[in-house]
Amino acid sequence: MRTDTLIIGGGLSGLSLATQLVDQGQEVLVVEARNRLGGRILTEVRGDGRFDMGPAWFWPGQPRIAALIERLGLHRFDQFSSGALSFEDEQGRVKRGRGFSSMEGSYRLMGGLAALTDALSARLPDGVIQLSTQITALVQSEGEVRVTTQSGRHISARHVVLAIPPRIAAELIFEPALPDGTLSAMREIATWMAGQAKALAVYDTPFWRDHGLSGDAMSRRGPMVEIHDASPASGGPFALFGFIGIPPQTRRDEGVLRQQVLAQLGRLFGHKATGPSTLFLKDWAFDRFTATDLDLQPLYTHPQYGLSKAMTRIWEDRIILSGTETAAQFGGYLEGALEAAETTAALLSAKRMNAAWK
Repeated sequence: MRTDTLIIGGGLSGLSLATQLVDQGQEVLVVEARNRLGGRILTEVRGDGRFDMGPAWFWPGQPRIAALIERLGLHRFDQFSSGALSFEDEQGRVKRGRGFSSMEGSYRLMGGLAALTDALSARLPDGVIQLSTQITALVQSEGEVRVTTQSGRHISARHVVLAIPPRIAAELIFEPALPDGTLSAMREIATWMAGQAKALAVYDTPFWRDHGLSGDAMSRRGPMVEIHDASPASGGPFALFGFIGIPPQTRRDEGVLRQQVLAQLGRLFGHKATGPSTLFLKDWAFDRFTATDLDLQPLYTHPQYGLSKAMTRIWEDRIILSGTETAAQFGGYLEGALEAAETTAALLSAKRMNAAWK
């Protein structure tokens, strides 16, 4: 199989790039190792509720995602923030009204963020996307790159875009091998949210709101260190979600973790909180298509992202690193995934124009 541009990774960046290239009349193939699209965007469904277990928010001042949502006919809504904040100290004692809602002013997407990737994929022609297709090796040959899948199939392309975290990309086999400086630079870029885990409890009613609580909570006891209201814009079911703050090595026992999460919800929001209709858990640190061993420690500050010089001009731009970690301005955010796609589309367009002039 041959294509002009092969995009490895069917997350927001890869899908955004694919739609831009298809709109320009280019031949594109998107391969995704998972059996679903979205990458770190993962929206669980319960009844009429859509609940994001990966990224959940975007913000004012992020023009690309605002324009894309409008273009796709989707709708945003404000994060719920009315009511008192809860605070839990090291002994599990709870106080109300401390501070303010940390996510006030942020936006969420109606239908969950999967509505965004679903809408993008729907714009692509049949056959452009191949799921459950894991890439293992890339071989440089004259004028193209020959890619091998885990099943032994081969795909040849003039350009290969790695729309995956650089640390995941560094685990692929490259022939000839990439320079040590390039591989080191790729491994030094921390994968955003890869060390995190989220818990999300679904309820029939937003009982915390009835008690004047916003659903926001901060905790020094855990296992969740930060909790927010994750309910839809209107109607139910309703939800609370939290970021797990204990290290990945100590949260491997899911049964124990579930018990700890429910106990903490009970301390913070009362007995009703201990009986959700569903309790979702997603530990990204043990998602093999997101995290490596280098990502087992969660990030507590936002890294400095962008493409270093060592990560450019790989095989004379036959290999192009893309994805949110490569974005200089909004790296790590959804906006960064779109920024990276925009940058890569511009690079590929420039190369086509240069080739046309020769």
